[in-house]
Amino acid sequence: MRRRDFLTLLGATVLPMTAQAKPPGAIDARLQQAVADKTVAGVVAIAVDRKHVLYRGAFGVADAATSRPLDPHALFRIASMTKAITSTAAMQLIEAGKFGLDDPVAKYLPPLTEPMVIELPEGEGDYRLRPARRPITVRHLFTHTSGFGYPFTSATLRDYKPRPGDPAEPLLFDPGERWHYGTSVDWLGRLVEKISGEPLEDYFHRHIFTRLNMPDTFYNVPADKQARLVAVHHREPDGSIAKEANQPPPTITMPIGGGGLASTADDYARFLRMLLNGGTLDGARILTAKSVARMGENQIGAIGVPALKSALPARSDDFTFINDGRDKWGLGFLITTEHVAGKRSAGSLSWGGINNTYFWLDPARGIGGVILMQFLPFADPKALAVYDSFERGVYQLTGKA
Repeated sequence: MRRRDFLTLLGATVLPMTAQAKPPGAIDARLQQAVADKTVAGVVAIAVDRKHVLYRGAFGVADAATSRPLDPHALFRIASMTKAITSTAAMQLIEAGKFGLDDPVAKYLPPLTEPMVIELPEGEGDYRLRPARRPITVRHLFTHTSGFGYPFTSATLRDYKPRPGDPAEPLLFDPGERWHYGTSVDWLGRLVEKISGEPLEDYFHRHIFTRLNMPDTFYNVPADKQARLVAVHHREPDGSIAKEANQPPPTITMPIGGGGLASTADDYARFLRMLLNGGTLDGARILTAKSVARMGENQIGAIGVPALKSALPARSDDFTFINDGRDKWGLGFLITTEHVAGKRSAGSLSWGGINNTYFWLDPARGIGGVILMQFLPFADPKALAVYDSFERGVYQLTGKA
């Protein structure tokens, strides 16, 4: 099954085809084949430039158990794609002078006053904790250099069983020492709430979603829109895709900055277009151009972003999509530092969500894209291949490959 619209916004003209460009049907064929091969149950993809929607397509089913068709406006749980939005909210507060990048976070969040680093001494079976050698700063939270991790990215945290009085969330290393993907942006979200005085969802709606005309992005999906949620699936050992027995609830008691939003490809594409346009879209100014540029600059110095081994293979595969040690991190985004032939430019920004949802934006060529699937494990090689094929198709479509 497929539904595809090749269109532009507000009646703008279709892109002219160059000698190198290919028609949108080439992308259709790639994504339709992924469904036909049962690589994925369903996929929605959208590509944009600064002014237009260049491509929109939906293929397959939203629920493998019922064969409910997948609509282009389906709601996906975008998980860690939430992080870029939280980072945008935090940048708004920095612009307002509410806090600075190098402020100690403990100044605003007392629970982080005495962070502890976990160590596993060689030859010993138990851990020990020691005080961190330096405070956690706001920049550390933006850049995943705080020392916080996730159980699926760290065997140490996966196996950690705190003793009475020990922290629920120790650091893996001293702040600023290296990059490790974890709960840093959860804490950044708490900072946004503390400084703004608003619950995170309220802040996002008032300062970002309403102003960008993103009507389908929520932590708590309204009852009249819950039927549009795509079911979460998983890949079986034989390679097939099956629906998860226990589906995430449509509402969240305590939203966090690092994940939890549901959204559509169209809504998230508007967020990307705002960034491609230097912080503004359709007359709504969300960030200054200076702030947007800063978010896309290397904020971790000589530290490199390493590819990570998964500690929970059923939840995530290895982070093979990272250019090990060469990629950098900005204020909310992975930075691709080297041009990828047929794909994104050096300086492009990207990230994804654990259910195999992904986005990228290429400021140099003014192109962005969103591709949404809904199954575990994250970074599934077949899902990454679909993502790669879509991205290459977009650059071929625009004649900018």
